[in-house]
Amino acid sequence: IIDAPASEPEDDNRPPLRVQQGRVEFSKVEFGYRPGEPVLRHMSFVAEPGQTTALVGTSGGGKSTIFNLILRLYEVQSGTISIDSQNIAEVARHSLRQQIGYVGQDVFLFRGTIRDNIAFGKPGASESEIIDAARAANAHDFIMSFPAGYDAPVGEHGLQLSGGQRQRIAVARALIKDARLILLDEATAALDSESERQVQDAIAHLTQGRTTIVIAHRLHTVAHADRILVIEGGRVSESGRHDELLRKGGRYASLYRLQLKDDAPEQKIAAAASA
Repeated sequence: IIDAPASEPEDDNRPPLRVQQGRVEFSKVEFGYRPGEPVLRHMSFVAEPGQTTALVGTSGGGKSTIFNLILRLYEVQSGTISIDSQNIAEVARHSLRQQIGYVGQDVFLFRGTIRDNIAFGKPGASESEIIDAARAANAHDFIMSFPAGYDAPVGEHGLQLSGGQRQRIAVARALIKDARLILLDEATAALDSESERQVQDAIAHLTQGRTTIVIAHRLHTVAHADRILVIEGGRVSESGRHDELLRKGGRYASLYRLQLKDDAPEQKIAAAASA
């Protein structure tokens, strides 16, 4: 859990990360999990402050590895990752992770109350802070539908809650943390349409004014991103806004057509490109 205090003693004497704007830059980053098998190859891109940058592409291209490196679950083998011009390899891990809010497809909720799980993002949070975060995450109403409200117990891994409810608690946890950088890893992939809408609304509150990097397989969920990066073979093969990439007719447009093929008429592509 990235919110948990890190226990890497080698970081104790490193300075904390100081985030002003939240500009994230990958500069010629190379990384592989096994010798001779690179996953990222001279990866370079910038996630601008306050904007949403989407990472798309087929599986195995390196999208999840980008998140792993930002979180310093692994260290880069060449190149640098910087936040506001600070090399993240030179700052304390815990201070880095304090500035990151993460919401993934598989939400971890520990045994305890809903209140405990939300407040985990900010130990010592007040009652009003917890409720405000839940309201912003579209979670307050369903929480209050339980007889115990915020004191309702959560089963191991949150199995007593629906997928959409778990996701909204995770968003509330990220909101109360008030991190400057948000990482979203296919946060709505396993949800039905109504749950997806509610979680997307919650995510809109979470990402407002924050630098956001999102991994998405369903391209319609990132159509309004400020910038979309197509990641293939460990590199950025295309970049631009949704409409720009559709007009370009390259790899992104091909992936988009494939996803629309079974459930949407072909003319939707042309309409989206001219929007």
